[in-house]
Order: sequence, then structure tokens, then C-alpha cells
Amino acid sequence: MHHLRSYKLAVDFYRVAKGIELPGHLKDQLRRAAASVALNLSEGSGKRTGKDRTRFFFIAMGSIRECQAVTELEPDTFDERTRDLLDHLAASVYKLTRATTS
Repeated sequence: MHHLRSYKLAVDFYRVAKGIELPGHLKDQLRRAAASVALNLSEGSGKRTGKDRTRFFFIAMGSIRECQAVTELEPDTFDERTRDLLDHLAASVYKLTRATTS
């Protein structure tokens, strides 16, 4: 049940992301992308076929990349702990995408 670990990390990252101060448009984008990760992992885990699960896990991965882009645009805003959490989440979801396409 690796997806449950990924989901927990996604929820943890969303909660951290909510408290990060950014310019309005980036704050909104980060919040929506962070929420998308958790929501797509949850929806994907409920799908019956591997193909359906994989689709949602890849959407979650795209949202993670969006969050990572925000950290690059505003590097002084993110502490090492937050970056590590996001990197760990990315690695966890990457493993999900690999497991469901194998």
C-alpha cells in the first residue's frame, strides 16, 4: 500500500504549503497544485484498473513538478525541510508511477 504513504506525504505538504507566504498568484498556484497531488492520489487509488490508477498518479506527478517550479521561482521562501518533504513526495509518487506501468 505504497500509495497510502504517498497520500500522507501529499497531505503533509499541502498543510505546509498553505502557510507559505508568496505573491498572490503564486500562493494560489502552489495551494491548488499541492491540493491536486493529494486529490489525484486519492482518486487514483480508488480506480479498478492499473491504467486508470496510472493516469491519476501521473497527474499527481505533474502537480508536484508545478510545486517544484514555484520553489525555483521563489527559492528564498522555502526552507530545507519543506524542500525535502516535496522531494520525498516526488520520489514516492515516482515509484507509484513506475509500479503501475510495469
